Amino acid sequence: NRQSTIQDSYKRYQGLTMWTPTVNIFRDPRWGRGIETYGEDPYLTSVMGVSVVKGLQGPGDSKYDKLHACAKHFAVHSGPEWNRHSFNAEKIPLRDLYETYLPPFKALVKEAGVKEVMCAYNRYEGEPCCGNRQLLMEILRKEWGFNGIVVSDCGAIADFYNEKGHQTHPDAATASSDAVLAGTDLECGSSYKSLIESVRQGLIREEDIDVSITRLMKARFELGEMDDHSDVPWTKIPYSVVASSSHDSLALEVARKSMTLLLNKNKALPLKKNIKKIAVMGPNANDSVMQWGNYNGTPKRTITILEGIRNALENRNELIYEKGCGLVERTLFKSTFSNCISDNGPGFSAQYWNNPEQAGEPVASDQITTPFNFITTGATVFAPGVNLTDFSSQYKSTFLPDEDGEIELDFYACGEVNLIINGVKAKGIRANHGARRMSHTMSVERGMSYDIQIDFRYTMGDAQLNFDLGYKENINIGKSIERIKDAEIVIFAGGISPALEGEEMGVNLPGFNRGDRTEIELPEVQREFIQALRDAGKKVIFVNCSGSPIAMETEVKNCEAILQAWYPGQSGGTAVAEVIFGDYNPAGRLPVTFYKNITQLPDFENYHMKGRTYRYMTEEPLFPFGYGLSYSSFQYGTPTIDKASIKVGEAITVTVPLSNLSKIDGDEVVQAYLRKENDSEGPAKTLRAFKRVYIPKGETKLVNILFSAEQFEWWNSTAARMEIQPGNYEILVGSSSHSRDLQKLNVIIQ
Repeated sequence: NRQSTIQDSYKRYQGLTMWTPTVNIFRDPRWGRGIETYGEDPYLTSVMGVSVVKGLQGPGDSKYDKLHACAKHFAVHSGPEWNRHSFNAEKIPLRDLYETYLPPFKALVKEAGVKEVMCAYNRYEGEPCCGNRQLLMEILRKEWGFNGIVVSDCGAIADFYNEKGHQTHPDAATASSDAVLAGTDLECGSSYKSLIESVRQGLIREEDIDVSITRLMKARFELGEMDDHSDVPWTKIPYSVVASSSHDSLALEVARKSMTLLLNKNKALPLKKNIKKIAVMGPNANDSVMQWGNYNGTPKRTITILEGIRNALENRNELIYEKGCGLVERTLFKSTFSNCISDNGPGFSAQYWNNPEQAGEPVASDQITTPFNFITTGATVFAPGVNLTDFSSQYKSTFLPDEDGEIELDFYACGEVNLIINGVKAKGIRANHGARRMSHTMSVERGMSYDIQIDFRYTMGDAQLNFDLGYKENINIGKSIERIKDAEIVIFAGGISPALEGEEMGVNLPGFNRGDRTEIELPEVQREFIQALRDAGKKVIFVNCSGSPIAMETEVKNCEAILQAWYPGQSGGTAVAEVIFGDYNPAGRLPVTFYKNITQLPDFENYHMKGRTYRYMTEEPLFPFGYGLSYSSFQYGTPTIDKASIKVGEAITVTVPLSNLSKIDGDEVVQAYLRKENDSEGPAKTLRAFKRVYIPKGETKLVNILFSAEQFEWWNSTAARMEIQPGNYEILVGSSSHSRDLQKLNVIIQ
């Protein structure tokens, strides 16, 4: 439903393909793009990915596709970000390839009928993924029967021959011909312009290129581009669906269902609303942009965590807000954007051109009265009437300081940015793939004026321009705690943010490296702050916002409760507040393992699954895969199966009684794992089914879980393939992947 709704919001011909879902396995919490995935488990990723594709592409029996989804990044791709253009994922056991890395892609092709697949930047066993015949021809097209489009990631073909890339090819002509012959039909980039030269050199035939052209044209017919728009039902979706009340309700439902309660000492939550004085602190408490995640649209309105808590209390209590610290840095930024006055009023006057050179008359103008937050991801234009690509803009204002000091002009941008102060260029930056940060320090005097001009030019990919200016001041933990000394409870909203973790970013801060993480603990300044709150005798409710697992051993000791809020979207603040005050009973479950510390992780660049994720990990995690608490108290009865012995190709049904012993209605997520006996090299267990079940207070339900024949597929090392094999198996049923939460059933396949 959510994905269908997203598609309705995607204006036709702003793009009829969406490069999603990302179905790579989140095998290591240090990978920055893990926030785009569905977790560390192949089955969970498959189920979620299939649902996304079906929601986006529309009903399978429709004459025309709603749009085309794209399974990415094929196939063995999950970091590091910093060297992905030259990285070689090698010495990977075939078992790991077929059992862990490939299943989600196979499911999207065979079950969902995904129309596009994106090949990855890195090499797999020495060959660039976008030129890898084993992956693209032998597996994707021949084994699975995929007949859609393969598109390269942006610039991936140039990586074949660039000096800082793989250097597997001497030039664009050889790289392009090999990529097309390997099955990559469409390039994001410009290397394929050399295909004319490739034909001249005899590297490829026109007939070979025609194969890809046929696939590309077929896709346009499937989308209805070649027919009268009146015949295509998807062209009739009204613009009124965008930011509609039904979409707002769905955004809140998604946020609610994702809330994952990890710790609740002595039933610290839910809080009572009659608390006289409450403090809200932390770097993520009042950050709307953090809540959007990355590769996001721009909501019409976002409820921050601070605002959600305020709304829940309805001014019945005294609420103190004190940010206290940043995410990583030991300084706080005090915005002085309101001191900017343009010829047209407060803020910056803006002009836009639908060309990169600011040539001719502007196509749009605007007045920007708040710090800039522009991004074209999700087909969101900088201003009405402005292109998503090949555009430029200019912003002008005069800064009038009300005190002497040093002002920081802070940019986070993807594109070309030039900062001009009093007519002189002060600084510039060009970021072609992923946003980069740029800062400029300017000494100012009260009573003086400073003309500021910002020129922006689109380069490639998604354009982004974030800008603010202000003073930086050092944090003072002691003073911050003194300001909230009378608070009965402290809600600390911290964690990390999409400004720190993501795709190939220009971030180089302690614990972070170009989108990836080098540490998995909560940033040091936040750990110190929470420790100081505890030392001051404060009861701390920690709301952790992150797209990846955070090691929180210290926080488990220092906090009364921990709520994993992820990046919860436009209604995230409401959902967080509802959980904290008991208006919503949480039932989110972890799609990833939360480790105790970084020593529990194998080497980041080693793609062997040994020791990774709940499936192969032998140590005790901090919080296991599938874990999450509820305000209800559930009790599992003894599970049964309809057949203890089956033949190859047969299905079984598992039934488990589930009782809600509490006085609170709630949802429980019943999970079923599979293990093959006498397979010492295989996973300790692997998820094969799950079901979210609503159980009213005091009631018991019989929960039925179907194990289809395909869910018994296991690696056959002799045949080197996944297949259903005779043998003894264990089905493990319970509330998480941890052995203490599971009950065992034995099944024999004959």
